[in-house]
Amino acid sequence: MTSTHDRQLVWLRTDLRIEDNSALLAACSRGPTLALFVISPEQWREHDEAASKVDFWLRSLAELQQQLAGLNIPLLVRQVTHWRDVPATLLELCGRLAIAAVHCNEEYGLNERRRDEAARQALEASGIGFNSYLDQSLFAPGSVLTRTGGYYQVFGQFRRACLERLRLGIPAAASTPRPQAPMELASDPVPEAVEGFAPPSAQLRQHWPAGASEAHRRLQAFTDDAIHDYHYARDLPARPGTSELSTYLNAGVISIRQCLHAALMSNQGELDSGSVGVTTWIGELLWREFYKHILAGYPRVSQHRAFRQHTEALPWRDAPDDFAAWQEGRTGIPIIDAAMRQLKALGWMHNRLRMISAMFLSKNLLIDWRLGERHFMQHLIDGELAANNGGWQWSASTGTDSVPYFRVFNPVSQSARFDPQGVFIKHWVPELRDLSPKTIHNPPRGQELFGALDYPPPLVDLGESRARALSAFKNLPRR
Repeated sequence: MTSTHDRQLVWLRTDLRIEDNSALLAACSRGPTLALFVISPEQWREHDEAASKVDFWLRSLAELQQQLAGLNIPLLVRQVTHWRDVPATLLELCGRLAIAAVHCNEEYGLNERRRDEAARQALEASGIGFNSYLDQSLFAPGSVLTRTGGYYQVFGQFRRACLERLRLGIPAAASTPRPQAPMELASDPVPEAVEGFAPPSAQLRQHWPAGASEAHRRLQAFTDDAIHDYHYARDLPARPGTSELSTYLNAGVISIRQCLHAALMSNQGELDSGSVGVTTWIGELLWREFYKHILAGYPRVSQHRAFRQHTEALPWRDAPDDFAAWQEGRTGIPIIDAAMRQLKALGWMHNRLRMISAMFLSKNLLIDWRLGERHFMQHLIDGELAANNGGWQWSASTGTDSVPYFRVFNPVSQSARFDPQGVFIKHWVPELRDLSPKTIHNPPRGQELFGALDYPPPLVDLGESRARALSAFKNLPRR
């Protein structure tokens, strides 16, 4: 039997692990601990969460429940319609189970921060503690600032500031809590599905096994070998040159600190020298960090608004047929179509292709980047507001540290450069499998040939559409 007067509740969100979990460790250090996960379907729909991501959360939660059982920590599962219902749910639970304090890890979206503040106020008004912790980023947003006290808007400057901090000390990856005395409280079953979020295909589930053991297996395999080629292999979609850890990082199945420590171990502890592949990957971890800080520092990016506010005046085209063709992978540009089909099948897209596809939509088709951002979120198993919004605004030249508006990727030359033999294209666009490496990136334009290929002509002329985009940006009102 355990005393109830000092019971703690750890409220799990995107931190589905027992290792190096700041809130879990803090709760366990203060008294007998219970865990809670809140399912909120309507809120998830408002946030355009992908069905594949919700499925991954549930599968990861089921794995986590087994690990928590090994620590004698019951997992409670509650369902509410919307986050505005969370404070009342927490109050009821804490009152009924005599909880002294709630612990959670910080999240940085505007709605997440409002939810947590409402929970804090409700709990503290009832004499229940509320404690939140830095966990999903290396540095707390607001702690890495320019000399004038503002948030960095240029990644290169932010990266240098972070590396200076990291040279002074690497954030520790904490241990797993010790098992506590058993509690006379049973865990709730974890549902296999949530209404409104259809379970994904067996192919997708097989590509993304849930749980910490798979996350650590991927991290180990990557940092043992592939990381040293990462600086160039990451751009080759036909090659497994990336870690494919974003899904696990975004669900918190593995921590950013664990990833950083594994990278440093493979590079003799060097942060910005030694293996170019390792230092490049650490740079990508810092890009992830950068966008989280932007999300916290500039809440408008959580509200469907451009970071560069003058770009709100861009004359986006209302072109639903073109947008549908882009969504469905039938633009007539093979690398774009292959990328969009990969997204639909696996709930994931290679990062180089995310940039190419986003720039094609926002520049060549001149369709509002927000439509593309939403489509990605609705399909990405690793969809995360900060990184997805940051990437889209970078590509559309509306965001912080964005690509200059006059730089427009040519998808055909990008395709020839990064998929030279057409291996990736042939896998996802099999109707082009008989074309040679010379012709597959830009198939012959004869009507008869297209009929034989059963493949559409390009939606737009790349040169003319590029000129149209440049004109639209040049004619924006001055800031």
